[in-house]
Amino acid sequence: MKEFNKTVLTIQAHPDDTEIFCSGTLSLLRERGFKIVIATMTNGGMGGVAEDEKRTAATRKKEASRAAEILDAEYYCLDERDGYLFDNSEIRIKVTSLIRRVNAGIIITHLPFDYHPDHRATSTIVEAAAIVSTLPNIPSKEKPTDLTPLLYYSAPFGFRNNMGGKIPDPDFFIDVTTKFNIKKEMLGCHESQKAVMELMFNITDFFGDMRETDLKTGKMAGVKYAEAYWQNKGAGFYPEPLIQEKLKGFSLSGLRPCSAMQAKEIKNES
Repeated sequence: MKEFNKTVLTIQAHPDDTEIFCSGTLSLLRERGFKIVIATMTNGGMGGVAEDEKRTAATRKKEASRAAEILDAEYYCLDERDGYLFDNSEIRIKVTSLIRRVNAGIIITHLPFDYHPDHRATSTIVEAAAIVSTLPNIPSKEKPTDLTPLLYYSAPFGFRNNMGGKIPDPDFFIDVTTKFNIKKEMLGCHESQKAVMELMFNITDFFGDMRETDLKTGKMAGVKYAEAYWQNKGAGFYPEPLIQEKLKGFSLSGLRPCSAMQAKEIKNES
């Protein structure tokens, strides 16, 4: 296996996306010596009810920084406008520069057919930025990476695409049962989002909704709580299963039926 740098960079659209979709996996990787870097494409400025856009953005960046501290992770905000993210050359260069600055060996982002337009735009931008991160002609002051980072995708909200349809089965799952309290603590930093989630999705229990999602994902994986992933193995990206190998014992491939005991535990949790 090639020697990819032991830095995991998660680039998600909004503050709180990393906490919801992949923070359990990040915690496991950190225990195995990986440096964790969390980045958000937008500042989350539209995700406020009691504050205007500018104040909401400041609040959300502070919340994201506090959540990152729980994993001893670096946090970067690329400060694009929440709800109005679109692909262009400037933001691609900006993301490539970040990938190079932190020397990412692994990148985690959204699937290209995620439900949210900002998530889909993030996926396209990140893929485009990652695939050229080794090329010297990119107009960036940062030194090119030695290897193209491995590119992974986290699960979309509700396991549905932007039209509400089914998505392909995950390539693999990560058992995050032992890290669920970390996820809860990190998501708890995003206090401002409780009112927004109720307004947008009629979700009255912000934490409970994440818990239900991870329970359902865990049921697919045959464990209590799980996160789901896809890996980009297309031309231009390496297919090495680094996360899967480093998290042996937690990595589960394919859909797995729950045991009777696991099913009982899940029922008791619901």
